[in-house]
Parts: sequence; structure tokens; C-alpha cells
Amino acid sequence: MPDQAAVPEHFDVLIIGAGISGIGAAYYLQRELPGKRYAILEARGAMGGTWDLFRYPGIRSDSDLHTFGYAFKPWTDRKAIADADSILDYLRETAEENGIDRHIRYHRRLVSADWSSDEGRWRVGIECTDTGEKLSMTCTWLFSATGYYRYDEGYTPHFEGRERFQGPIIHPQHWPEDLDYAGKRIVVIGSGATAVTLIPAMAREAGHITMLQRTPSYILPLPSEDRVTLLLQKYLSPERAYNIARRKNILRQRLLWEFCQRFPKLARRLIRWVNKKALPEGYPVDEHFNPPYNPWDQRLCAVPDGDLYKSIHAGKADIVTDHIETFTERGIKLKSGKELEADIIITATGLNLLPFGGVKSTVDGEPVVLPEKVAFRGIMFSGVPNFAFAVGYTNSSWTLKVDLSCQYFCRLLAYMDKHGYDYCQPELPDPNMPTRPLLDFDAGYVKRAIDELPRQGPGEPWLMSMSYYTDVKLLKKQPVAHKDLHFYRVKQNAAAGESAQEQRTAATG
Repeated sequence: MPDQAAVPEHFDVLIIGAGISGIGAAYYLQRELPGKRYAILEARGAMGGTWDLFRYPGIRSDSDLHTFGYAFKPWTDRKAIADADSILDYLRETAEENGIDRHIRYHRRLVSADWSSDEGRWRVGIECTDTGEKLSMTCTWLFSATGYYRYDEGYTPHFEGRERFQGPIIHPQHWPEDLDYAGKRIVVIGSGATAVTLIPAMAREAGHITMLQRTPSYILPLPSEDRVTLLLQKYLSPERAYNIARRKNILRQRLLWEFCQRFPKLARRLIRWVNKKALPEGYPVDEHFNPPYNPWDQRLCAVPDGDLYKSIHAGKADIVTDHIETFTERGIKLKSGKELEADIIITATGLNLLPFGGVKSTVDGEPVVLPEKVAFRGIMFSGVPNFAFAVGYTNSSWTLKVDLSCQYFCRLLAYMDKHGYDYCQPELPDPNMPTRPLLDFDAGYVKRAIDELPRQGPGEPWLMSMSYYTDVKLLKKQPVAHKDLHFYRVKQNAAAGESAQEQRTAATG
């Protein structure tokens, strides 16, 4: 346990996670509120989050960097769909240019967070992941920039006979640096973005690689370079070219999503036509590229420059749609009776969700039970004071939402400073308000964790908006205060004799 006798170090804001969300939050905080003292706690030994953790071949973004990049820092690389190393360089450069790197405390894992209304602050317990030492800090605000998946463990379902297979079985989240797959027969289990990325990247050296899928995914090719943006960069400043490209691509993403939502049958036919045109003559498109769900019920998989199709054309890769009966000594036996021989099996079977890093937290001694909480404006939770989080879009680039959430967070802190408030928390207008899952997304990793996640309500401000244009109005232009967002002053700061009820202010504008 932390040494309670020592006076813990105090910050105005503790940001949890030094990935793309945490670095963005730090930038906006120090730009808009330079007087605030903050630190970033990072459990690992390097910044970058996802882009430093995952090391499997071909790892790249599935969104263009003109929207996945920060609004304040132009992406100037030729590749709009970028590899992990380029994205990591971009993040490191952002942190170094703005002095954010000096605020990062590495090997610091947040394990507990306890809020005291009497003190108007959080006391957090921290484990030093390199030494095992236990530390304690306090802060006025906690900002979770951890994303929502578990970093130390990917999802692998039970496979009958797994122990029989004689070769390595690898999850992409734990890629061995010394893996030699040149000339080997490889089976990749999965059909999502990771599998679609791995196949063409490994096909260059592998003897042959097979994507074994139970259910197909929607796959669409797109150019890795944005010709319009490259043309703009010749005649405009980097900032101007980037801003135009960003607006163009935000609109394109939204139009594609809305088209798929409004005309799912037509969207399905168009995607099938694109795939048929890109694949070899006579290829069984309807067997391997025809999901049983509508487009954007799950995220579409991007194929930069059609690299997956090229691997299939070259005979280096193929796709098998079937169910696994059992692993064998030499590979995988399918329910159809066919056996896929393999030297290496890769389980690209998805992620495990771990909401907000799995931190155990309390509010005035009462445990915070996440499934009982409802998201307010997609950045706070009902009944949890001075806690904010950043979760990006599922139907567009993650960072678009993070940018807006961070700007709203800074506006909120400025509003509280102006009016002399110490803390605030959203409160449900009706305890019986109907709710639904926080993420309206049909992906397997969401379904598996649905009972562990917070909820969202039927409408604003309790709706988890997935529209950038709606969020621009909500988070950048509408007043910070709302009738469901209640503001408080700490007792010792209030006038003598005031009751707790009198100290509370329900701001309306």
C-alpha cells in the first residue's frame, strides 16, 4: 500500500496513457490552460500506445492520417494510410515539439482511484511496473486516455486440440521479434483488420499463407496516397493543405457511412462489385467476401492499394471460409473434412476489452460500478466527479472524437475556474431513464464485454454520438454547462454553515 504518512505529489490533471489520446489531451490542456499542472502516467516504458505495442508485420492505420492525425499538427507524409513506424514518429515529434514528453511518467500503472468530496480530489494508487514499488498521488481531475482494450492480453477462443499442434501459435498482440516465417506455410485465423493486414505483409516472404475465416468481413480497397492532397501540398502551405484534406476526408467518411446505413442492400452490391473486379476471374466472391450482416454493422476493412487482392492474384495467399473442428499435429482440421497444413498458426481473433484500464475506483467510499453509469456527452459518467475520458469513433477516425472531447474538457475546466467551482458531476434527470450499450457496434469484442461497459441514454446529452458534425456543435459551440451537469464547491471553501445541498449548483447555461 502507498505510504499514507507521506504527502503525495498533487496535480491539477492526471492523464492516464501516453498514446495518441493522452498526447492530444496534454497538448490541448497546456495550450488552453497553461497554468494547470499535469502529468501523464504510462504503464509501459515508451509512448505511443497501440503504435508502439503492436509489432506484427504490416501494421498500419485503417483510417487516413489526415483525419486520424491531430487537428493541430499537419500530416505531411506522402502515405495517407500509414504504417505504425510513421505514426509513432509523428506522435513522438508532437510530444517533443510541445514539451509533452517531459510530463510523462513511465512505468506507472494506475491501480486505484478514490474520490473524496470533502477534499475535492482523487487519491490514486500507482504501481511502478519496473520495480514493483507502490506510490500515491492526488489530483483534482482524472483524464482516462487508455482506450478500451486490454494491452497485456489479446482474445483467443478455445480451439480443440490446440496442444497437439507442433509449431508456434501466435497472437498478433504478442508478436515475437525473432519469428522466421520465410518459406513457411502459415494459417491466419480471423477476417478482421489485423488478418487483412497480415496476409499481404507476410505473403512476400512466406511460402504460402491462408486466411481462415468463419465469417467474411467487408473489405474495400483504397489508395495509400491521397492524390488531391499531394496536389494541394504543391501550391499551399502544409497547414492549409492539411486542413482542406481533413475536411474533405471527414465528409467522405460520413457520406460513406450514411450511404451504408440508408441503402444497405445497394451498398452490399457495390462492395461486391468492387471485390469481384479486383479478384481473379471466377473467384468465389460470394463464399469469401459476402458477410451475413449489413455494411458498417461492423467496421469496414481497408486494403491500401489492393494489396490483399494482389497477394491472391500472385498465388501467394488464399482465403478459406469454414469452421475449425480441431487442431492437429500438422495444422487445422475443418468441419468440412479438409485439413490445412501449417508450420505457423496466427490467431488474429481479436481483442479483449478492459474499460479504462481496469482501475478500481470509489466515490466517497462507494465503489464505482461501470455498468451502472451512463455517459454524459461522451466524455464523463453519471455520478462520478471530476473524471473525463477519451473514446473515439467506431465509424470514423478515432482521433476526430478525441480532439473534440479534449477541447470540451478544457472549456469545462476554464468555466469552473471562472465561477469558482471545485468539482462537477453529471446526474441523471431520471434514475429510470432507459439506457442501451455504450458502443452500438456489432463487433465480437464489444459483444463479449457488453455487461462490463457503461451505458448511454436515448438522447443528448446522454447519447454517445458517433457523428463528427453533431459533436462539433455539441462539444465546441454549445455552452459547457447543462442542467444535468452539477457543480460543487468543497465544504471548507464554502461559506460557514452552508449545507451540502446549498453548496450544489445545477447550472443551466
